[in-house]
This record gives sequence, C-alpha cells and structure tokens, in this order.
Amino acid sequence: MKSLPEIRKYNGIDTLFVKDEPFIVLSGEIHNSSASSLEFMKKNVWPNLQGLNMNTVIIPIYWELIEEKEGVFDYSILDGIVSQARENKMHLILLWFGLWKNSESSYVPAWIKRDVDTYFHARKVNGEAINTISPLCQAAIDKDANALAHIMAHLKEIDQEENTVIAIQVENEIGLLGTDRDYSKEAESEFAKHVPPEIEKEFSVSGSWKDCFGDEAGEYFMAYHFAKAVEYITKAAQKEYNLPCYANAWLKQYPWYAGSYPSGGPIISMYKMWKLMAPSLFCFAPDIYVPYVPQIMEEYSQKGNPLFIPEVRKDAVTASYALYAFGKYNAIGYSPFAVEELSMDPEDIDKPPMEVMIALNIDPSAFDIKGSKAYLSRVYELMENIKPLYFKYRGTSKLQSFVKKSEYDFGAFLHFQKYDMQIAYAPKQPYKPVAAGMIYEISENSFYIIGMMCSIKILPKPGENVKVEILKFEEGDFYKGEWKSRRRLNGDEKIALNLKDMPSCFYVEVYKF
Repeated sequence: MKSLPEIRKYNGIDTLFVKDEPFIVLSGEIHNSSASSLEFMKKNVWPNLQGLNMNTVIIPIYWELIEEKEGVFDYSILDGIVSQARENKMHLILLWFGLWKNSESSYVPAWIKRDVDTYFHARKVNGEAINTISPLCQAAIDKDANALAHIMAHLKEIDQEENTVIAIQVENEIGLLGTDRDYSKEAESEFAKHVPPEIEKEFSVSGSWKDCFGDEAGEYFMAYHFAKAVEYITKAAQKEYNLPCYANAWLKQYPWYAGSYPSGGPIISMYKMWKLMAPSLFCFAPDIYVPYVPQIMEEYSQKGNPLFIPEVRKDAVTASYALYAFGKYNAIGYSPFAVEELSMDPEDIDKPPMEVMIALNIDPSAFDIKGSKAYLSRVYELMENIKPLYFKYRGTSKLQSFVKKSEYDFGAFLHFQKYDMQIAYAPKQPYKPVAAGMIYEISENSFYIIGMMCSIKILPKPGENVKVEILKFEEGDFYKGEWKSRRRLNGDEKIALNLKDMPSCFYVEVYKF
C-alpha cells in the first residue's frame, strides 16, 4: 500500500507527496456554503471548474450538518463530495468549519449554541459576550476534537486507498474580533497568572502575561490558547487518520491593532507562539486579499514555514502571483477564493458590498474576474507540465523568478553563471496579469523562459568586452515534462524577447563574441 499524503523534505524543501509522488496543489477554494448541497455542487460548482486545469478543490465541511444531533454523525454530504471529486478527477483539501470560522462560532451545532453556560463565549472588557466560543472552554474543544476525530476515522475507511482528500485545514481564520483578548472570568483568572513554563523557556520571560508581553500581552495570551486548542483538536484528528493539517490566517493589516483583525490567530508576528503550541500543523497559511501579495508571500515563507496560499484574490493578476509563488517560494499550493465564479459572466457575480470591503480592508479589485480564468488556467497548465523541470531546479540559483510588485516596480536584474538578464516590466493594465516569470538555466548558455508582460535582454557579465547574440530561439511548450518546439524564431523576431499577456514559453541558446 502506498503511503498517505504527507509533507516530506525533497532536495531539502518541504513538499507535499501524494501517492509517493511530489505534488503541486493547483487549486481554488469554493464559496462558504456551496458544499452544503450536493445538488448545488453538481449543477453550479463542478461544471464551472472545467477548463481551469486544477488538480485540487478546497471545500468546507460543516460541524452543524455533520453532528446536528449530539453524538450522531451524518456523513452523507461528505461522502457525496468525495464521490463527486473522484468523478471530476480532483483531489480535495477539506476546511473544518468547527468551533471557529472567521473568528466567530457560527458553524457549531445548535445544541452547542443553545448551551452558553457549558460552552461559554469570549467577552469584551465591558463584559459583553461576542459570538466566539472561548478557546479556554475545554468542554467545547473536547466536542470539536471528538467530531473531527470521527470524521477522520470515516475518511480513513472510505479514502485511505484513493487519497482523494490530501490535507485538512483545522478551523478557519481563528481569533477574536472587536477585542484584544477574552475578558471572561475564566480568561481573567488565567491572564493574571504567571505564564506557563514552556512560554518562560521559549521566550526567555518571567511573570504575568502583562509583565512578559506588555501592550501585546492580550494577543500573545489569545495566540497561546487558540494554538493550544488547535493542537489538541489536530492531534485527536491525526490519531485517527494522519493527514497533513494546517491553520489559515486572516492577515494582520490596517488599522493594525489586535481585534481589528482576529487577535490570537496564526499571523506572522505570532508565529513563534503558534509553532511552539501547535507543532502538529505543517504550516500557517495566509489568506491574501491585500494589494501587496508578494510581500505577504515573503513573510509567510520565512522561519521554516512552507508557503501555502488557501485563499487569495481572483482577478487577472492572481495568475502572475501563482507563477511567482511557485517559482520564488516553492509554494505547496495556490488557491483563489470563489474559484467557481471564474467561469461566470462578471455581470452575474455578486461582489461584497463596498462597506464590507472597507470594514475588512479588502482591495475591491481582488474580485474583478474579467480575463482571470484564461490566465490562471494557463499558469496551472504550465505548472503541471513542467513538474520534472521544476522539481529538479527549484530552490537553486538555476531557477529564478520575478514579478511586478507595485506600480513603481519597473523591472528586475537577474544573475546567472555566465550571463545577466535585464527584465523590463510592462505597465499594469486593466484585466491583465502583471509581469511575472520563471527562468531556468539548463546549461551555461541555454535557458527556458516562462512568463508574461515583460521584455528580456541577455547581457554579458560586467567587465567583459563582448557582445551576446542568440544562437537558437524557439517558441514552444512543455508536455508532460518534455519541451516541444512550435517554431524557430530568427531575423527580426529574435531582436527582443517580448512576453505578452498570455503566459508563454521560450527556449534560448546564446553565445558571446
């Protein structure tokens, strides 16, 4: 029997393996409520995913539907989703909408919601309860862990051979909104105590939470308790069926204070706390709707955290960021949100109201889908077909990647063994990707160039009194890892290497004279 999906080191890089082969998650996440109806999925979701060259769909599963009656588990929708995925030749990553979803406890079963004494809520400093069950409520954590453990045991029964489901997201965008921490009587008691010994040791501190962390004490306190709860739930789940698990983050963003974004979630400034308290998670994954996507990718690929992007903007530039995520940061996967909408008429799509986008600090252009399907589909097709090349060269100086990071980013200058490359970015245009690409140095004089929206000059090294000329210039494509030349370019066509809006591939050999 082949091993389960798992994260392994592959040439020193954290890599998802599925059926003992390195795997790139070319994905999209569907809308929150789409998977509550198999009929809706069949009619409105699966057909819209055709032509996107995806290999994985990220789909929620809902505690309130699976354990509607305490202790009685209904797997009919889960079984149906797995079956539909197999019919559509897709893998699944399941989002566990359990105790916490977007900081609230909106997906817990009714029997949990009604019993507020047993399953107590977090409170603001004025005593007001918020719609979030406290992570200090062990009774609720026990019930969540029990539910997810039952689900994992069931998945093991129905999917251990198929490996349709390849990973689990535990909860969704955890934290507290509207308050820096929980001020319930249970939380107040814990907050006044000395920090636990493992925190003293790891952070080299001593005293109460306030003594140790000052103005950030509330957020560190909540990160400790949320991470501890998620670890408890994850371990119970993996004991039944040991799939890779991760947690996602609502980003720390303007106006920057804890509670304006979910306080205590796995944001990058809380990475050390989360890594300490939730070691069973393979990564902490950013949900990215801000305009500065490359900056977030860089932040979440540091400190040994593998980059996985389960939610991201879905406009045309997302194709550029996907290519860059894989080329620059060895991303495990990439996944625009509400991916089923990319096949729809833009006029038929309901965007979040402007006041909601303002309140959540979401860039409105993130929801403009015009042109997005064709560009993203092409990038996913390329990534699938260059896998042998990609896995051979990623993480080395022989694969270099670039992207236009801002309005004032005009290009890049890349250094290879015997040549340098000057990349000039095209100006940003509506409904088109931004400049992005990968360059593979396959010998000291030959390169594969993959990308869009830029022009490239190949230059000699500084101080060399030589010129560089093109020996061979081919336009083509990759198919199952093999280069297939479509036509040889020469004459005027080889004066400049110009990459247009649709991602394209070239093979170039050069010489000096």
